[in-house]
Amino acid sequence: MANQRWLFHGLILTIWSSTFPTIHAMPPMPPVRCNDTGCILYNSYGVWGDRKDCHVPSIISPTTEEELRLAVANANKNKLKVKVVSKFSHTIPKLACPGTGTQSGNSILISTEKYDSTIDIHAARLAVTVDAGVGLRDLIDKVEEAGLSLVASPYWEGVSVGGMISTGAHGSSWWDKGGAVHDHVVGLSLVVPAREFEGYAKIITLNAQDPLFNAAKVSLGMLGVISKVTLSLERGFKRSITYNFTDDDHIEDDFMDHAKKHEFGDIQWYPSKHTAVYRYDDRVPLNTTGDGVNDFLGFQSNSILVSTSVRAAEKAFENERYVDGKCTLAASFLGYKKLIANGLKNNLIFTGYPVVGHQGKMQTSGSCLYSPAISIGSTCAWDPRIKGLFFYESTAIFTATKFGDFIREVKKLRDLKPENFCGVDIYNGFLIRFIKASGAYLGQSSDSIVVDFNYYRADEASTPRLNQDVWEEVEQMAFFKHGAKPHWAKNRNLAFLNVQKKYSNFNKFLGAKKQLDPQNIFSGEWSDAILLGKEAEKGDGCALEGQCICSEDRHCSPSKGYFCQPGLVYKEARVCRYSTSTTSR
Repeated sequence: MANQRWLFHGLILTIWSSTFPTIHAMPPMPPVRCNDTGCILYNSYGVWGDRKDCHVPSIISPTTEEELRLAVANANKNKLKVKVVSKFSHTIPKLACPGTGTQSGNSILISTEKYDSTIDIHAARLAVTVDAGVGLRDLIDKVEEAGLSLVASPYWEGVSVGGMISTGAHGSSWWDKGGAVHDHVVGLSLVVPAREFEGYAKIITLNAQDPLFNAAKVSLGMLGVISKVTLSLERGFKRSITYNFTDDDHIEDDFMDHAKKHEFGDIQWYPSKHTAVYRYDDRVPLNTTGDGVNDFLGFQSNSILVSTSVRAAEKAFENERYVDGKCTLAASFLGYKKLIANGLKNNLIFTGYPVVGHQGKMQTSGSCLYSPAISIGSTCAWDPRIKGLFFYESTAIFTATKFGDFIREVKKLRDLKPENFCGVDIYNGFLIRFIKASGAYLGQSSDSIVVDFNYYRADEASTPRLNQDVWEEVEQMAFFKHGAKPHWAKNRNLAFLNVQKKYSNFNKFLGAKKQLDPQNIFSGEWSDAILLGKEAEKGDGCALEGQCICSEDRHCSPSKGYFCQPGLVYKEARVCRYSTSTTSR
């Protein structure tokens, strides 16, 4: 283990010597790249993007709503499939990929990157209407300049308004309208196919009184192209945030009280360290002293050297099955997060709690998106150009009544061998957030808890991971035993199995789709597989990347010692577990 220990100590020195800002950095690559043979859509994390599944002959970039309508009209007239992308591409499933074979050739991408000029604030009625391509940060800043605040937003600001709405993006709150952004939408416009005499495409405007409104609020881009969105606002306010790092003894009983006491509260749970971090996050009057900023550590520009070193360490620990290295790394990262308040800054640095700042500076972050154009020094830690972090992100949405039991069972699994959970604690542990019941057909039907957890992903799909079985069991426990819904913009494919049965209004959504898009020009191979919860054809190694649940050893990697076995706590789970035996046990 000498090499691993040397690598680890070198990594820690690198991290601590790189805690000061880097002057030069590189912004993310554009998601769509074209050449003489057409265009390919890439995921920002490097998860997908190739000629097989994300290739189209051309892309159109409208600048006005009428140009957007004409693009849809042309596609409808010529019987082309349509997918929409913005200047960001942070969705993990292939919702915006056109498909393979003839679907790829008979398709077109519409980019809203240049359709972002309108941010129309209606101060008297506390609302704002924006073009779908407007970036979240631009929207927040413009609203704050007018003395108003957008209440709900995702924590990551690398999203467009249209993408944010259509995939169910959210923050954290059980108060008032809640933490999901789509529940703050009061109106939106869609470009949908039309008959020839109507010009092959038309713009429809929906509000809360329209029966199609709840279908359109979370649509996955499958009803039409969102052109404009109207969101409710509130008078400007500040927020006060304090992180309480404490033990996790009663997290399964305390989560509900925490959500009720703190308007924007969340919880980060680090199971291997028996640590819960309660975020005390509440609005305060505008005259409260403080000009703080939430510059979340994971969304800052990171030194390329640090990002590549962390990845190299993880790969070495995986290859040597050196779980203690992961545990020491997790402990060091958790200590560092506590030291710097996870990126909160009272001014230029963190000087103590509480951190008070304007809503627009506290609700979301993503400073690595705005790096200078000089391409040296630092970037987002997951930038695929630097071979930095590469991970899965599983996100489960639980009803409030079932969440406590899920945590209790995860604790049972953790207690069998706590070090098996160190891999998730290198990232953000389990991030626990809150969203209220929604009228959206593809939204949450009751007050809910959203749990995100990130964990190591191998460079090659055929490579099994250390503790592969643990994360498969947690995943299956969430989605199948406790009936959690998957976040539409995240997750491995198996999380969507039979997803339509989890939504009481699913058929109403399909009815709205049939009405608005009768020719299915906004459907595609990949988006249909997600929406309809289809399991991929089972084959060798299909369970390693979450394309299937194993039922035979060959679905794992028996040649590398991974066999299909029952779960340890959730016995009905079927997971790929490492064994030194040469045959399945």
